[in-house]
Amino acid sequence: MIAWTSVSIIGLGYIGLPTAAVIAQKKIKVVGVDINSIAVDIINSGRAHIVEPGLEEMVQSAVKEGYFYATTIPEEAEAFIIAVPTPFKENHQPDMVHIEAAAKAIAPLLKRDNLVILESTSPVGATEKLNCWLADARPDLTFPDTHGEESDIRIAYCPERVLPGHVIRELVSNDRVIGGMTPRCSELAASLYSKFVDGACILTNSRTAEMCKLTENSFRDVNIAFANELSVICDTLSIDVWELIALANRHPRVNILKPGPGVGGHCIAVDPWFIVAATPAEAELIRTARIVNDRKPDWVIAQVMSSVQKYLESHTELRREQITISCFGLAFKPDIDDLRESPAVVIVKRLADIHEGTVKVVEPHVSSLPESLAGKVALCSVSDAVRDAHVKVFLVAHSEFGRLMELQMDMNYVIDACGLLRKESANDKKH
Repeated sequence: MIAWTSVSIIGLGYIGLPTAAVIAQKKIKVVGVDINSIAVDIINSGRAHIVEPGLEEMVQSAVKEGYFYATTIPEEAEAFIIAVPTPFKENHQPDMVHIEAAAKAIAPLLKRDNLVILESTSPVGATEKLNCWLADARPDLTFPDTHGEESDIRIAYCPERVLPGHVIRELVSNDRVIGGMTPRCSELAASLYSKFVDGACILTNSRTAEMCKLTENSFRDVNIAFANELSVICDTLSIDVWELIALANRHPRVNILKPGPGVGGHCIAVDPWFIVAATPAEAELIRTARIVNDRKPDWVIAQVMSSVQKYLESHTELRREQITISCFGLAFKPDIDDLRESPAVVIVKRLADIHEGTVKVVEPHVSSLPESLAGKVALCSVSDAVRDAHVKVFLVAHSEFGRLMELQMDMNYVIDACGLLRKESANDKKH
């Protein structure tokens, strides 16, 4: 077993920072690297710049004990873990610019026997591209693509598979799929992860590991698309979709997911497009699911504007510009501050663009609006949003919103896109 003593984490976001904190708890020196100097300063003061239960306490402890610090300039280490974003371009093609930048940043620091691990969710073949970028920058070293098991540098892919809100626990407890460019690369990466992962470290090759991550999130996306499409069908047929799903799920082999305003987050809303981009002719179902989920915000917006029209028809003394729409939630899922690819943000922005009156938004997990909404909508409290709204739109089922019923809220002109206001019934229980 290798006695790992130093690890560099490139990218201190929602995955990189928790990973750094968890590794540092094992008394391994960790240097975190990020281009965001503000985030670096916050981390070095013993705080976390993102919201995740238990994270700030771990960061504070690791920094105080001297096992973790952050910097904007990469430093030498035995292992480098790259955890930077991998978005897609406007044509849904994967954009690996951040991975390439990370490769070029660490290349000058590499020494013989170093291990480089890519954790960023990536298209199939990304690890091989990482190998090429590093090899081009360091012709004095050998790499797995040309020297196999005898290479100076080991390269592997190990995707994260954690649930926001439970990241710290799942980083430790979940199984990890580790795909090296050679079997020895896999083994070395597993020896590092076994230092802080209690789950099984399962070895494969890099392409299979890359596809595994994409497959997991595409599976989720396809099943959410079924629920979202079902909600639209049920609205057309005047059926309560929540009751329908609860009844159908009493079948012992049926487990329909909950519909929502769309699909967001850094994984499920993005990763399936990587498969579609690589195999456009074959990925028909995966593409269709993406289209269904991407269209759901349009359906929610149509429901909201229909409610505004009905309100005006019932209150003829008011003009459209006098109507206030209050939207509840911006995050891509409940009880987190992560707005990445959030359908709620898309819906609020479009409503602000097309509605002639006021649009207010409540998001208890952020202190300021994202740039796309700045100047367009007003961030307000729950009580203000309820008091001022003519039409209420529930987009995220935050726990804090569960107390809205205590406010004796007017239930007319309400669009509940996330099932927040639905009371659990006996039908929700499986036999």
